[in-house]
Amino acid sequence: MISKSISRFSDTVILATGWRRWLLSFFAGVIGVLALPPFNFAPAIAVPMCVAVWLIDGAVGRSPPAEVSLRSRLSVAWEASKAGWWLGFGYFLAGLWWLGSAFLVEADQFAWALPLGVIGLPALLAFFMAAGFFVSRLLWSNSAWRILALAVGLGFSEWLRSVAFTGFPWNNIGMALGGNLVLGQAASLVGLHGLTVLTVAIAAAPSLLSDQRGGRTPLWVATAAVFAVAIFGAVRLATTPERFNSEVRLRIMQPNLAQDDKFRPEAMPRILSRYLELSGRNPSGVAAGEQPFTHLVWPESPFPVLISRDPDSLQRIGDFLVPQATLLTGAARAESLGAAARYFNSIQVIRPGGVIADSYDKVHLVPFGEYLPFRAALDAIGLRQFVHVPGGFEAGRSRRLIRAPGLPAASALICYEAIFPGAVTPPEGRAAGAELLLNVTNDGWFGNTPGPRQHFAQARLRAIEEGLPLVRAANTGVSAIVDPLGRIVASLPVGVEDVLDGKLPVPTDPTWYSRHPVLSPFLLWLLVLTGALAARAGRRRAAR
Repeated sequence: MISKSISRFSDTVILATGWRRWLLSFFAGVIGVLALPPFNFAPAIAVPMCVAVWLIDGAVGRSPPAEVSLRSRLSVAWEASKAGWWLGFGYFLAGLWWLGSAFLVEADQFAWALPLGVIGLPALLAFFMAAGFFVSRLLWSNSAWRILALAVGLGFSEWLRSVAFTGFPWNNIGMALGGNLVLGQAASLVGLHGLTVLTVAIAAAPSLLSDQRGGRTPLWVATAAVFAVAIFGAVRLATTPERFNSEVRLRIMQPNLAQDDKFRPEAMPRILSRYLELSGRNPSGVAAGEQPFTHLVWPESPFPVLISRDPDSLQRIGDFLVPQATLLTGAARAESLGAAARYFNSIQVIRPGGVIADSYDKVHLVPFGEYLPFRAALDAIGLRQFVHVPGGFEAGRSRRLIRAPGLPAASALICYEAIFPGAVTPPEGRAAGAELLLNVTNDGWFGNTPGPRQHFAQARLRAIEEGLPLVRAANTGVSAIVDPLGRIVASLPVGVEDVLDGKLPVPTDPTWYSRHPVLSPFLLWLLVLTGALAARAGRRRAAR
């Protein structure tokens, strides 16, 4: 009964033309977003992946009887890519609509550009999905193993999306598995990009229930793969106990500060008083006078002034810090350059007495948020970036560790630097000596929407990939302490003003992925490519 229903629906998709074909593609992409936070219904990703198979089958149906010329192959691949664009547009529109909130923080200046963020960006990202369909069709075969061609094509296009034009791997398809604690443990072997290949191949397999050409072997292989991934994850979680550094007591301050306050320097005294009052709360179970923390963490750029050039505020912070306590906080930083200055989005380490002991400057800046690409041209027409910094931020020289007394060396990550797999530690990787990931962010731009939950899920997956604990301070949430297997030790939800106290988890041994961040997903992709090519070659021989 189920097989017949799937078969009827697949025929509808394959035979659809014109606007019906585009509409089916679009809504399949929309449904796929249910696999992502805050829904986390992983099976939903099977809908767009199965529809993708049938859409490409339908493009094959438009091909000439005998595909002997390169021109005809490219023509059919182009037809498939158009369906891929519509599926991608639905997926990215439904998954990124919350970006519109950032344009309304200062609506008088940016509301006019809201359609560019909410519709324009998904439309651009959809071209990557279109490219994935194009590549898939070039590798397509008439066998049941054609689902491997889809995994190759979308695996390639999702990797390309993470590196092209500074990269934007947000809501990568692999997050359908990566967002699940058990299934996401496979990221310790193959990373996010490897999870994408697995996700596509597994999620596309139910499309074979509609096949009239026979051959259900790939479906059983995909089923076995799901069980293998789940068993690996369950065993890894069960056999890796939580261990903590007894010398470090963390406190994370989540102020839930309204975004407009962060732009007004005159609000600084009030903001700092609020931060200090909140950070000084005495938690239950801690006796009066007992030191509740050794390390205090504040979120990204919490001040409307340059804290390093505000001696009064630095002194207040220094006086607040109890002996031997250290503050790690986001802060804008400036370097004089003659009569001008260069500004950096930074994390700074502040010791008692108001001494700044170390700084890390953000390397991977957000285009249009923190700086303007093609600044001269866009300045001429009156555009500027969202942050209130003359000329925007400058990028830091390189990713490096940040060091604070009494705290193990931390790989510093500001805002969306945490979404890039294989790029959250210095170039030497774990060999550089990192023992934790320190992520400070301000997701207040996006309100109480899926955006902050999606951001946290991606940061948590970096912990699993690297085998490093994650300490995360977010202005409006989610703030959390996460162990190196992605287990949440303690957290604060979105929209809450509070402090979070907890112990620092100890890292695991370097994972396979942390040692081979490029090789491990590439080997999996190459294996799947070999299977897709073998299936195509086998069908060609059988047709002779």
